[in-house]
Amino acid sequence: MTKIKILFSSMFLFIFGCLLHAQVLYVGTNYHPQDDKNIEKIKHDIELMKAAGFNVVRMGHLAWDSYEPSEGKYDFGWFDSVMDMMHKAGIKVILDIAVRPAPIWLHAKYPSINVTDPEGKVLYPNHRYMDDIGDPMFQKYALEFADTLSKHYAKYPALLAFGIDNESGDGPISYSETTRQRFIIWLKKKYTTVNNLNKAWASQRWSRRIDNFDEVGLPVSGQIDGPPERMLDFRRFISDEVNQYLFKIINKVHANAPNVLLTTNAWYYSPLRYFDYAPIAYSGKMTREGDGFYPGNSLIDNTGLYGAAFGIVRIQYESTNPFWCTEFTSHNAVPNSIRKSAYASLMYGNQMVCGWTWQSMWGGEEQYLEGMTDWDGIPNRKYYEYKKIATEFKKIEKYFPYKEKAEVALAFSFPSQIVSYAYSEQHENQVQTCFDQFFNRNMDVRMVDIRRSDLKYKLLILPGVAVMDSVTAKKIRDFVSNGGTVVMTSYSALVDTANQVFASTHPGLLNDVFGIRVGSYELVNAMNELSRLSYKGDHIRVSYNGENIETHSSQYDVIQPKGAKVLGYITSLDQNYPIITSNTYGKGTAIYIGLPARGALLSPLLDDLINKLAIQKGPDVPAGVMARQIDKNHILYLNISDAPKEIPMKGASKSILYDKDYSGNFTIAPNEPEFIELK
Repeated sequence: MTKIKILFSSMFLFIFGCLLHAQVLYVGTNYHPQDDKNIEKIKHDIELMKAAGFNVVRMGHLAWDSYEPSEGKYDFGWFDSVMDMMHKAGIKVILDIAVRPAPIWLHAKYPSINVTDPEGKVLYPNHRYMDDIGDPMFQKYALEFADTLSKHYAKYPALLAFGIDNESGDGPISYSETTRQRFIIWLKKKYTTVNNLNKAWASQRWSRRIDNFDEVGLPVSGQIDGPPERMLDFRRFISDEVNQYLFKIINKVHANAPNVLLTTNAWYYSPLRYFDYAPIAYSGKMTREGDGFYPGNSLIDNTGLYGAAFGIVRIQYESTNPFWCTEFTSHNAVPNSIRKSAYASLMYGNQMVCGWTWQSMWGGEEQYLEGMTDWDGIPNRKYYEYKKIATEFKKIEKYFPYKEKAEVALAFSFPSQIVSYAYSEQHENQVQTCFDQFFNRNMDVRMVDIRRSDLKYKLLILPGVAVMDSVTAKKIRDFVSNGGTVVMTSYSALVDTANQVFASTHPGLLNDVFGIRVGSYELVNAMNELSRLSYKGDHIRVSYNGENIETHSSQYDVIQPKGAKVLGYITSLDQNYPIITSNTYGKGTAIYIGLPARGALLSPLLDDLINKLAIQKGPDVPAGVMARQIDKNHILYLNISDAPKEIPMKGASKSILYDKDYSGNFTIAPNEPEFIELK
């Protein structure tokens, strides 16, 4: 067979395999056989999984030294048997390439892998993820481990996917001398000359000019953070190191197993080592984006559900592949809350509910974290709830995973998130507030990285996108000029790529598109001394479209219209201040809100825009009901409230979940799902 025929044959098999996997809903658990290699116990566990209808397990994470207990000496025999038993039981395996944490023997051999804290203290790896992942020796051994493990298991029939790392954004940043030296190399590549570096870092301020690159220090000293320009560059450097290391692992595993799916638990937004996940998300190399779905323990309070759904969107970006929740809540979740969350996740393209964890753990930091079976291995109520999910998902899986059809995009910017740590409103919180509006409307929405996106949407929202570069600005400008509508909130277009405040008219690089000048900002608490309504603190009233809206903010932008029409004013202070403006630019519209994203203010504005732009609305349901039109004839509902909800329906329909017929309207019980077929 020629090389071309082999290539096309491999591509066909891979595409066919992806399509085949897409017709399944996976329900299962995270399993840790390294905790007890007793073969009879493992057999018993697998029998329980099979009896529950599980069709997937995730194994191997955080277990490097279980496979390589000492340098270069691998022990796969025990795990080969587990893989074979899973295959015999009809359970597919996600095998994590556990490249973090590094084994103690590797730390002992190369102490440079140890994390150094901002005080300069070298820390013993007492906890997970205490590895300097940028260290060349760490990467060398991690890549060797990934190579060996993926080669060994690439053709095992139980294998469904390899997992690439775990929670890559978690773990402390190292402030060691070797980190500083790598940072200097990164800076030399970016800036070439010291003069360029000094200009970008505004080093004339406070006498911090650098004469040569060797004088560069890390921008954190103990509890003291350095100037904003240096902080942003350092976090970009750390992010680049994480991505470089992940791409090395991805490429190695893909080379060894080209027809195997790749997934991860991509908690990139951990506050410890928050990094830019967009390069991976847009690369297409992670064939199944994945993350943990943790909405909290409550059945009634949906706050955590909003956050967990947002977690899917912020990892998926614009990928059209199914999403995998490679971890899913169990713990002390109130009865039926896991099932409720499982159905909610389906509405965001999820294909997998993989419970964390199988057994309540005996030792380590999670020894009291409860799983589906108790410490003695006996199933508890969560096991039976997952069993119910597996049974119900089997009835509906041929209609899933759901394919999102978004006409609205939310812009996320990694540098804006980093710089917003210094603001009273963090970028990601503004994005979440905007996301919640579409969650409530049962509308699909995509997270986008503007620099990488084609922006094929009707509405683009920029929630506190503080860092504005020329490429991003041009894409926004072209989007509006060609007929798109953009909404931008305050804290946007404040600083350039070096994290220096624009010395030009704000919003930087875009003031003409929005037809305004943002001159400064005022503190609401101080200005309320002049309130005509005797408001206190950060409370303000905004008039929009004839409606008085009560909201709050620590500050507001002072806006001077320069061609833009004023749509809304702050009316509670000493005079009316323009706060919402709209400007026609080319064929499109640019709307500016001089406050951070607030649901009370966004809601009426979005209603107007959805109608004006003919954006596809979600199914007609009462408040408190999630719903998606899965295809022409099938609708998924979930009542997330604690009261029965009547669903408006014309004509006859059939419940696939409960095998009963409806004529006209029907009622869904509190916190219950329904999946119907239209007749």
